[in-house]
Amino acid sequence: MQADAPNVKALVKRGSYTWKAQTIFPPVTLPAHASMLSGHPPEAHGITWNDYQPARGAITVTTIFSLTHTTGLRTVMVVGKEKFAHLDTPGSVDTYLFATRGDQDVADQAIAQIQSGFDLMFVHFPNNDYFGHLYGWMSKTQIAQLARTDEAVGRLLAALPENTTVILTADHGGHGLLHGANIPVDMTIPWIVAGPGILQDHELTSPVNVMDTAATAAYVFGLSLPPDTEGKPVYEAFGQSAPTAPRAGAVEDFRGVRPNKRQPPR
Repeated sequence: MQADAPNVKALVKRGSYTWKAQTIFPPVTLPAHASMLSGHPPEAHGITWNDYQPARGAITVTTIFSLTHTTGLRTVMVVGKEKFAHLDTPGSVDTYLFATRGDQDVADQAIAQIQSGFDLMFVHFPNNDYFGHLYGWMSKTQIAQLARTDEAVGRLLAALPENTTVILTADHGGHGLLHGANIPVDMTIPWIVAGPGILQDHELTSPVNVMDTAATAAYVFGLSLPPDTEGKPVYEAFGQSAPTAPRAGAVEDFRGVRPNKRQPPR
C-alpha cells in the first residue's frame, strides 16, 4: 500500500484480508455496489447503468439490507453519491443519508448514526474515485487524498462499538483517468474483514469477489441470502472450510456450519 493509511493498515492487522479480490464486469460504481450488497452479478440484479435515473427505481433482488431489515434490525446507509438511491429498496433501510460534501461529511453523518444506534450500516466514501477521475489512478494527488480518506475511516472506526464486525472493500480499480475495462488494474480490489471470531493478521488464500461481501455479512448475522446468489461467505476468514454442498432437501443455511451467532456487521 503506497498511501499513508495507518487506520486501514491497523484494520488489516486485526482482521483477514486480500489485495487480490475481484470485482464484477464491468467494473463501474453502481453495478459493482449493487453486486456488493446483493451477491448477484449485474445480469441478475439488473442494475446495469451507472448514473442516477429515478424512473428506473430501486434494485429488486434481495440485498443484505432487505434481508436483515425483515428480522427487525435497524439498517442505515450513508453515501457520497446520489445514484446510490437505486440501492435503497423501499422498506429495507431505516435511515438513508446522502452526504454531499465528500468523505469528511460522510464520516460525520455516519458517526451520528452510530451514536443513535444501528445493527447494519453501509458507508460509502466518494473522494478516492473523484480524485482518480480528476488526476489519475495512483497519481500523487490521488495517493495524497487516500491519506485524508484514511483519516475519515479512522474517525468512523474509533466511533464504533468494540464488538463491531467491519468489512472494508472497494467497487473497482482504475487506470489513467478511467475504469471499466476487463484488465487487472480495473478489476482488482482490496477486501478486509475484522471483528469477533475473525482470524487476525491473516492474508486470505481463497479467491474473494465483491459479491461475497453481502454473503459474508449475512453469515455474521446467522442468515443466508437466497440459494441462487453467486456470492458466498468468505469462510476462511472465520477459520472454517466452505461446505461442499447444502443439506439435502433444504435451502442452504449458513447457520448450520458454525457453533455461535456472531456479532452483527456494522
